[in-house]
Amino acid sequence: MQFTDLSSDELKELLQKLESQYNEIKAQNLQLNMARGKPAPAQLKVSFPLLDSLGSSSNLISEDGTDCTNYGNIDGIIEARRLMADMMGTDIENVIVMGNSSLNIMFDQVSRGFTHGYLGCRPWHELDKVRFLCPVPGYDRHFMVTEHFGVEMINIPMTTDGPDMDMVEKYVSEDESVKGIWCVPKYSNPTGYVYSDETLRRLASLKPKAKDFRIFYDNAYCVHDLYDDCPDIPDIISLCKECGNPDIVFEFSSTSKISFPGGGIAAVAASQDNLKDIKGHLKFQTIGHDKINQLRHVQFFKNADGIKEHMKKHADHIRPKFEKVIEILSSELEGLGIGEWTDPKGGYFISFNSALHCADRIYELCKEAGVTLTNVGATYPYGKDPENANLRIAPTFPTIEELEKATGLFALAVKIASVETLLNK
Repeated sequence: MQFTDLSSDELKELLQKLESQYNEIKAQNLQLNMARGKPAPAQLKVSFPLLDSLGSSSNLISEDGTDCTNYGNIDGIIEARRLMADMMGTDIENVIVMGNSSLNIMFDQVSRGFTHGYLGCRPWHELDKVRFLCPVPGYDRHFMVTEHFGVEMINIPMTTDGPDMDMVEKYVSEDESVKGIWCVPKYSNPTGYVYSDETLRRLASLKPKAKDFRIFYDNAYCVHDLYDDCPDIPDIISLCKECGNPDIVFEFSSTSKISFPGGGIAAVAASQDNLKDIKGHLKFQTIGHDKINQLRHVQFFKNADGIKEHMKKHADHIRPKFEKVIEILSSELEGLGIGEWTDPKGGYFISFNSALHCADRIYELCKEAGVTLTNVGATYPYGKDPENANLRIAPTFPTIEELEKATGLFALAVKIASVETLLNK
């Protein structure tokens, strides 16, 4: 029976039982964390051999003769560019390999829009208003970057096929102040949705009023599949070129959740004109990135097939955790009419929506009992969820045993918060 069908007396009786269960759990003094998408220690161990993948100094020469121990090669070594291009599903000539962080590259690209502009366009700092489209719920760090630069962010609802493209097309075609859109096309953070081919084609076919509009295409989870029958998405670089928009997209990716967070390699893919523009700034910023780390990754993974095999080991660690969370949410909350959740087939997160708009109370109850979640509102620009509904669950870091306790408490908090909300009405 759904909670909304219960009488006031039935709700009060139910609340007493739920609070008794809650107090028993609270007395356990739990200290569990489902806030951030961090790989667990067991996952990181599968990458330890990478640290020994380079042998003697004779192995520190790139295939084109570049000495990886010295300055130079702002594009990244050729074999690392090939590796990242294959992983991202694009061509090597579209790719530059940089440091260890794709977020760093994204930040730099937004910054360059403000300081110098793209391909001869007017720098954004000279404009009265700069706006970005933000599919929601979405990745908090994307929103933090644009908020840092004073960009006005516009919420675009997410569907199971990606952002609401009718809204995207209307804003982009009519408003010259709209300069970009954040996208996570495969296993979106936090929903785990995969953009449909139709959505990707509509993105590639956009007709922006602003010549310097860009799709900030964060392909962070392109190989983070939990199952063998994983979805494939088209190469956005080729698709944009085919649709007559070769310069409209910047694609980003890294190995941060493949090899080591903070110790991987990151890349940007774009048109030749965009890459030339990027390198025009890079030559003042660096004499070259860490080529030894690039070579080490190539020696360890060999190629895209090597990355896929490596990611199957990650999936073996992560899959049971996702399945455990979904199992508990389904057994505890299914049919009660108080929430819904996604069931991703890859990526790092599960998205939960409170049907009664009491996410802040759910968060508070979890925190009081020792379970840390991502802050309410973090999946929306400015940290403000207008519906007070969305909560992001990150299952990867805790153990299965910890997840059972944390998810059980989460489900209990959803029930308590929902009953309280109904009684307050």
